[in-house]
Amino acid sequence: MTSAPEVPAARFLGAYAPGTPEWEEARAGLVITATDAAAVVGLSPWRSPFSLWHHKAGTVLHEDVAPTAAMEWGTRLEPVIAEAFADAHPDLVVHETGTWAHGERDWQRATPDRIVTPAGGGPASLLEIKTSRYADGFGEPGTDDVPVYYRCQVLWQLDTLGLDSATVAVLVAGQEYREYTIPYDAAEATFLRDQAETFLRSIAAAAPPPLDGHTATYRTVRQLPDGVEDVVADIAPGIAEAYRAAVLDYQRAEELKMARASAVLSAMGNARRCKADGQTVATRTARPDGTTRSLIPNRTYMKAAAAA
Repeated sequence: MTSAPEVPAARFLGAYAPGTPEWEEARAGLVITATDAAAVVGLSPWRSPFSLWHHKAGTVLHEDVAPTAAMEWGTRLEPVIAEAFADAHPDLVVHETGTWAHGERDWQRATPDRIVTPAGGGPASLLEIKTSRYADGFGEPGTDDVPVYYRCQVLWQLDTLGLDSATVAVLVAGQEYREYTIPYDAAEATFLRDQAETFLRSIAAAAPPPLDGHTATYRTVRQLPDGVEDVVADIAPGIAEAYRAAVLDYQRAEELKMARASAVLSAMGNARRCKADGQTVATRTARPDGTTRSLIPNRTYMKAAAAA
């Protein structure tokens, strides 16, 4: 793999290793990166507009997101998947890259995984590399049907660098290699850019987004108070009643889930898996003594039932 070529619309800031001070500095402050773009429009499973706002505004010291095993292995496998892509496309040159800023909008940043060029010369494109335990959100290989938060990320990168297309190479369940092609969409990119500019203006105006039900919002709210004082706060009765109702609803839902899980385990007998109408419903994990450790619902079955 070779170093990154020039691109039409952006300037190269540097090739920084993730987590280094230089990498953090290139992403800090009032800039929007590709991973931020989905959060700005409320489509990220990892960040909410509220959590991203407070991180960018500096009102929380860090985003309370602990690295997961999936994140670690995704990073470890990135060069392996890039090599698989290169092997599948000997007519292309895969370039190492780094962090870029749009030539006219310095606040618009992107750190694509790789940049690809034809071996005989021609326009560059992007290569984004993903790993996924499940195929949820991914459609037929060869299409542009990827999870919406990845689509936001890719379109932001294409818009930042001024490129026309990207390939998303994904390894599913550690064994199934797939490729998806995402062309640049000017209307979607403009929408993301407009939303990002509005988001940055809200930081300058000290006007955070409203609270929402995202777990990242709850993690952020927990970080906001500067210490705890041994005093009593009077809150509005409406807030208290809404909280009480939600807690009771959650408890009732948990009890119902346990009852239904007990019924499934009882119906399964000693089986490890169960099906209904030919579809896998759940899998049992067992302790060494043969007793049940947990009942794991089948994600595909659950999502199909929810969609119906």
